[in-house]
Parts: sequence; structure tokens; C-alpha cells
Amino acid sequence: MKKCFIILLGLVITGRLLFAQAPAAQTEWKNQKYSMFIHWGAIYSTLGGVWEGKPVTRGYSEQIQSHAGIYSDVYGDVAKQFHPEHWNADSIVLLAKAAGMKSVVMTSKHHDGFCMFHTAYTDYNVVDATPFKRDVLKELSDACRRHGLKFGMYFSLIDWHFPQAYPISSSNSDPVTPEHHEFNKKQVTELMTNYGPVSEIWFDMGSLTAQQSRDLADIVHRLQPGCMVSGRLGNDAGDFCVMGDNQYPDYKIASAWQTPASVYDETWGYRSWQQHGKAEDKAHEKLEGLIKVVSRGGNYLLNIGPRGDGSVVDFEKEVLLINGDWLKFNGEAIYGASANPFDTTFAWGEVTAKPGKLYLHLLQQPEHGTIVLPGLTSKISQVTLLGNGKKLPVKISLKDNNTYLRLPADFKPADKEIPVLAVAFKGAVDITPVHLLRNATRLSRHNATPLFSFSGIDYESYYRSEVGESWAFTAQQPAALQLVYSDAEKGRRIALTLNGVTSEVLLDGGVATTLKNDPASLQWGPMYSTGPFWSGIDGTHGSVKNIDPAQPWPDKDNAAWTLHSDWKNDAPITLTADRSVASYILQEITAPEAGDYLVGFNSGDGIAVYLNGEEQILHNNPERGGTQSETVLLPLKEGKNQLVVKYYNRFAKQAVAGINRNVPQVVYVQQLPVHIKGNGKVENCVIREANPVSVHRNLRMPNLALVLDSK
Repeated sequence: MKKCFIILLGLVITGRLLFAQAPAAQTEWKNQKYSMFIHWGAIYSTLGGVWEGKPVTRGYSEQIQSHAGIYSDVYGDVAKQFHPEHWNADSIVLLAKAAGMKSVVMTSKHHDGFCMFHTAYTDYNVVDATPFKRDVLKELSDACRRHGLKFGMYFSLIDWHFPQAYPISSSNSDPVTPEHHEFNKKQVTELMTNYGPVSEIWFDMGSLTAQQSRDLADIVHRLQPGCMVSGRLGNDAGDFCVMGDNQYPDYKIASAWQTPASVYDETWGYRSWQQHGKAEDKAHEKLEGLIKVVSRGGNYLLNIGPRGDGSVVDFEKEVLLINGDWLKFNGEAIYGASANPFDTTFAWGEVTAKPGKLYLHLLQQPEHGTIVLPGLTSKISQVTLLGNGKKLPVKISLKDNNTYLRLPADFKPADKEIPVLAVAFKGAVDITPVHLLRNATRLSRHNATPLFSFSGIDYESYYRSEVGESWAFTAQQPAALQLVYSDAEKGRRIALTLNGVTSEVLLDGGVATTLKNDPASLQWGPMYSTGPFWSGIDGTHGSVKNIDPAQPWPDKDNAAWTLHSDWKNDAPITLTADRSVASYILQEITAPEAGDYLVGFNSGDGIAVYLNGEEQILHNNPERGGTQSETVLLPLKEGKNQLVVKYYNRFAKQAVAGINRNVPQVVYVQQLPVHIKGNGKVENCVIREANPVSVHRNLRMPNLALVLDSK
């Protein structure tokens, strides 16, 4: 994976906001940075990961009903034991506040279907089914308002207790029946009506239809305009995307996003037999997680699992307070800070920023005691140690457009200490991108910095989507700009931003131009296949470069590739499939000389195309079913080329495949009423889809390029 970062540019299209300045709710939510997640249920927290006197070691403890195979009526009877004498909503909120958290998000209902709020639609709730008879969600909401924290809630889209719910599989990513959907709508309406202002609602699991996802998002937005909807609602209907559990992406994301993390990776709900270790070690681990997320522009949601009696586990409390102390002195580098402005990562740590300031979070000692900030040419006024505000005697030098910070010889942070250097500038922070294209003539996907989000229909189909492309480049001569595209992009609309000025462009009216290639000269070898493998759409099971089809792949424990003499190009192929699996097709293409060739592909739920080990395109099927067709401009090298196509299947009983040669080798060249001065200064360009269905949806314009015509 390339270690490159995305610099987000504001887009203003035809007088209305698309991505320029987030709505107030989104801005407020992004500024929270750090929040408390609470997994607390009357039944699973009372059991504490134990059934019939034995620890249940399989799966998360909040899902003990499923993992221990407990009958629903027997499980439900445990609610009669729930009387949390140590529950105090104010103390929970004050703990979050002392930990430096800005909001609290609690489980209103988890997969077991037991409601931690008073609902009119089932008596399987904390008021009607327990001797406690108090609406703990309401108490927490009120406490958040009293103490100035935002309040949010988790809501499971599956329900193991609701009679009309679909039988639940091991993945928990299952369809929701119409009756169950109506039940969910009623309960979400209650939650959005009876609990005051809600900052976010954290939907989870299930595999909804696009309409079901829209229904729930519409209810939330209508009743709580300031409430953010999590991406796990599915079908790209969320306001923010959610990473996998305890996942820290090493790339920045071009939309609002969040990492959910737990103090323990093994569980979210209370586990009485959980091994703890040292609080200092765990605090350091989670603080690194917070810093990584904020430096990439996201929010960090850290979970605790209170006991059934309402008390917080001492170890979890200690972890939170240790990091709360760090934030008291270093919070300036977290709250209100923007993501790393460099388009690279650093081995020594992470960077956050504010106007006129950079914050260098030292996760480890820099090599040779020197920090190199590539492309930074702005003059530094001072460097201070944020924890104590003292000026640090750093030797500053500038060489080859890089700034070097030589730390004092006696600067040796203690073990598990994360110091932050606040670097202040006399003016604006000016950074020349590392991935600058000098004297550029053509901007395409091959030299772009991708803009990422997180897309998918459900948890099993989420993947890192590419929602746009950006370039930083220079040109020495004045040039007109031309768009080049194929029939695959024709008729689409893009938002093209050049140096902060955006225009909407319809890809139509270009002059048809035949590519300078000879498709008849290509030699297409036989097709091989392997799989199916259990898989998501992202990534591959092994290296897709220089594969020997006669050898086991991806390793010696697997079978060799299967030769299919009956498979032909330009004809549909049906692959053996099951849910959430992927199969691969391998084919060799021999070209007499290097050149670009348009090749067609058919697929079902998702596809990834690799040429000579390099990814050409990757996307899912947002329509959930049917056959997809597309054309990709492949840059063939002279001699043998290896084409590997991954076909992902999530829902269908059979996977659709096909590699098509009979594609017109035609592209369109469209003149733009835009010119660049070509004076050697850094230019910035971003291309996204205009008015997208969702900011998380894949761009899918693989053949689009921008040509600088200096004639």
C-alpha cells in the first residue's frame, strides 16, 4: 500500500455546497475527536462472559447468547437479576470528561434485542423486564446535558429476540424482514424523539436493502437534524464511515470517519475473567490509536464494558484517566486539529496541524535524533514541548526544500512517554508535496493521489473505495486542458477543481480518437482459475505478480491453478460461488510493443483487476445483484503481461465473470475552457463525481485523464 496522504480540497459547485464546508452537525461531530463507547446490557453484562459456571471463550462477551447457545427464554430470565446498585449516570459522564472525551455513545439495544431504554413496542426492556425499572439511557442522556458532553447511541439492526427477525447467521450480516424493519423504524423514532439532542446514532450489522437504509436515515435526519448516522447502516447511507473494529488505516479518508476501538480487542461487553496486564501499557496502546486516527482526520470511539452492577472496571477507569492526564497537557494537538498536511507518513510518529502550527507526536525516537519534514520551507519561529510549554533548543536547518529539526542530545523521553513538539511559524505553513509531478503533461489514475472513503452494502462487503483523484503538479509552459475518456465515462458529470476553483463538467462532446494500437497483434493465452476463497472485496490472498500457474497459490498449502481450455474470451463465464467468497482468473497477454488497450470485464458483486501486479480497478456492486460491465484502459508492456482478475461474490449463488477483447479502441478528447499559466508554480487538481449518490461511493472512471496541451 502506498504511504500517501490525501489533501482535501473544498469543492463549491454551481453556487451550492458539495464538500466545501461541512454542515454544522458534521463540523461539530468531527471536532469531538475522542468519545466514549459503552457496551452495557442488562443480561450480557450480568453474565460477564460466563455461562453455567464456565467462561465462554468464543467470540465477544456481549454476544454470549449466540456463542453459548442459550435458549431465548432462559437467557431472558437473567434480566430478573439485573439491579445495578452501582449505576450512576453522572459518574460515567464525569469519567468520560476526565478522560478528555467529548461525547458518550451507549448501546440502546445490542444483538440480543434487550432494550436499555423504555420502549412501547416490546416489554423486553430495562424498565419492564428488570427489577431496576429505570430508563438508564434517559439517565445517561440527561447526565451528558448536565455536564456539557454530547450524547449518542448504538442500535443493533439485527434482533435475536424479535419473532419476525430473519434467522441469524454466524456473520450477523443478514436480511431484515419487512416486519422487523417496521419494528426498527418505530424504535428509532422513539430514540430520536424521547432522549433530547443526539449527536450520533451508531447502527450495526444486518444486511438491509437500499430503501431500508434510506428509511432509517430519513427518520434520523427528519427528527434530529444534528444527528450523524454511522456508515454501518449500509448501502452508503451513512453520514460518516466506520472502520473495522480496532482498525487504524494508514491512509487518510476524504469523508467523515471513525474508528471504533475497545480497551480489549477480545471483547466489548464486560468479561469477568478478562486478563488486564499493566494499565500503563494499555493506555499507551490506546493513546497511540487516538493519535493515529486524529492524524488521519478521523474520530476515535473508545469502548468500556461496565459490570452488570453498573460499576466501571477499575482497570478500564485507570486506562482512561492516564490518557486523560496526557490530554490535559497535550490536548491542543488533538482537539480542533486537522490531519497531517504532509502527503507521507513518518517512522518516528504522527503529525496534526492548526493554522500556523504543526504538532509532532513522537511515538518513537527519531533516527539520529533528527526529524525531517519534507517539502516544508516555511520559517519556524519556535519549537516548544507542548506538555510543559517550554521552548526546546532545536537546531533548525533547511536543505533541498526540506526542514531538519535536530533534537537536543539530552532529549530522551521515558518509556511509554509520547511527547508532542509544537512547531510554530511566522506565517502560513507552506509544504511542497512529496508526490509532486514536475513538468506534468498527463494526469491520470496512474500518477494520482487517490481520495478514499469506505463503501459497502453491509459489513461483509465494506471496502476502501476510491471516491476521487488528486494531483499536485508543475508545468513550465502555458497549457490548455483537455479531458480524455472512454465510452465507460461518457455521459457522466465530474466536479473538477483546479487551484481551488471548481467547475462541473459533462463528459460529452469530445472528439472521438482511435488509440494508436493494434488489438489483433495481441496474443491471449489460456485462462486459469483458483478459488473460491473466503474473502472480502479488498486485497488479495497472495502476491499477484509473476504468478506461476503450475505452482500452488497463494502458498504451498493450496492447489495449483486450474487450466480451463473450454473458457473463451468475449463469452460469459460462471464461477462456483458461495456468500462472501472470491475466485481468481489468470490470463497472459503478449504484446509486440508497449501500448494502451481497452479491455472489457463482466462481474457480479465486485471486481478487482491487476496487471503485472499493479491494481487497475477495484469496486463493489452498489446495486446488490445483476451483472456489471466496464472497460479499463490497460497499459501493456512489450512482451508477456499477466492479467489477474479477482471476482468477489457476496449475495449471488453463482459468480459472473468475463474478459472481453472486442472493445472499440476509441477515446474522446474534450477541450476545457481552462488554462494554466505554466510558470513552474505548484498547481492542484481534484476530480470527483458531481452530485454523487453518496460521498462514499466509488468514482469508477478508470480511463479518465487530464492532458496539458501546450501547443
